[in-house]
This record gives sequence, structure tokens and C-alpha cells, in this order.
Amino acid sequence: MIPNINKLKHTDSNNFFLLAGPCVVENENICNTVAAEVSRICDKLKIPYIFKASYRKANRSRIDSFTGIGDMEGLQILKQTGEKYDVPTVTDIHESNEASLAADYTDILQIPAFLCRQTELLIAAAKTGKYVNVKKGQFLSPGAMKHAVDKIKDAGNNNVMLTERGTTFGYQDLVVDYRGIPEMQSFNVPVIMDCTHALQQPNQTSGVTGGQPHLIGTIAKAAIAVGVDGLFIETHPDPSKALSDGANMLPLHLLEDLLTQLVAIRKAISN
Repeated sequence: MIPNINKLKHTDSNNFFLLAGPCVVENENICNTVAAEVSRICDKLKIPYIFKASYRKANRSRIDSFTGIGDMEGLQILKQTGEKYDVPTVTDIHESNEASLAADYTDILQIPAFLCRQTELLIAAAKTGKYVNVKKGQFLSPGAMKHAVDKIKDAGNNNVMLTERGTTFGYQDLVVDYRGIPEMQSFNVPVIMDCTHALQQPNQTSGVTGGQPHLIGTIAKAAIAVGVDGLFIETHPDPSKALSDGANMLPLHLLEDLLTQLVAIRKAISN
């Protein structure tokens, strides 16, 4: 299932769709570099593409962690990036009063996994009329996400997507149960696999989340084989220098080869 979003290209290609970009808006140059390259690859492979970057990161472990360059600056760059490359954009919101503001600059509002049960936040996002992508809480079963879908639809908005991003496994690890993808698809909404955050190693005593980015391809291939509708991949020209979530981002130069493999898997399971 492909979401009906303005500017989303290649929707008749029978491919999965892709949400990809840096974790956070660091500056205009990074956003342009990533959007240009991912747009080129997705046009070549006929993949519907949505540019992703958070204008603000509120769910940080440490007080000194980078949270953004400023709300309006970040939102303006998101809007300009979407317009320049003619692609829809998605960004996180964390509080209900952010919904209407972010909706003026982006096409999709994303609800972080930790906040997926926040009724007021979900309703505020729903009332903007924009697509709402809700990440499944690390602490919830796939079936429990039906309640998040219902909250948004009951608020008058049927434009809902759900994202699987792993389930807490012990204190400092996550595991992906691929049975959750068809279970959440049964709610008649597009379901996305977050291939990067599913590989986080949270709750490190350093206050900086770890990750296993070498397994991004493994997570993505399995999700496509299961029949997921979309993929979420955070990518950066140099993850070692990224200001947020660098430990689990895919280096940008590796993206084309991975997506080429994934398109081939998609084609194989569609035959």
C-alpha cells in the first residue's frame, strides 16, 4: 500500500516506498547533499521517495546532546529541500503544540515511538489533515498499535502509517519480530520498517546510543521479503560526524547498492 501524498513519484512502479535522510537538520548543505543523491537513486530505481529529517530532537539522553539548529531554521530548510527536489518531507513532532506549526512546512508528521500512546499528540497531528506516521513503541505489541490508528481516524483523519522499529530486548538491545508487519497491515494502513533505529543499542551508560549499522541490509532485506510497504533508512555522508544517531546510520555511498538489491527482492516476491 502506497500513501496518497502529493509530490510522491513512481507510485505505479510496484516498489516499496522510502523515507530517508539525516536524523536531524544539521545544516542546509547536508540536507541538499542527501536529498540530491537519494532522489537520483530513487528516480533511477523508480522508488517513491520521501525526504526525512527532524527539525528538533527532543528525546535525547544527555542534556548536552544536539537537539537542532532552531525550530524555524530547521523547518525552513525542510520546506526548501522538499521544494528544491520536488519530494514530500517528513519530520518528528514531540508535543501537541508543534503539530500545526510543523504541518505548515512538511507533508507528513511523525510520532516518535516513545510517544505513540500520547492521545493529545496523536489527535493534534490528526487534526492537521496531514499524513501521520506513528512509530510502534519499543514496549508495545504490533496489535496494540490499532489503538493509535483508531485515535487518529476517530479524529477525522484516515491518513495513517505505522512504522516497526524493534522491540526492547533486555536493557540495551532491540529485536525485530517480522510477524508484526502483516499484523499491522491488517489495520489497512501502510506499514514501514525502520531499518536503522531497529538496530539501536539504547540506554548506554555514556548517554550516547550505540548501534549495529552493518546489519541495516539484513533488516531491510527481511522486511522486503515479508512484504513491508515502505522502508525508513537514516543516511548521512559521514555518520561518524553526524550530530545525532550517527552510530546507526547508513553511509550515503552504500545506499544505491542496497536499494538495488532490495528492488530485486521486491520484484522476485511480486512474481
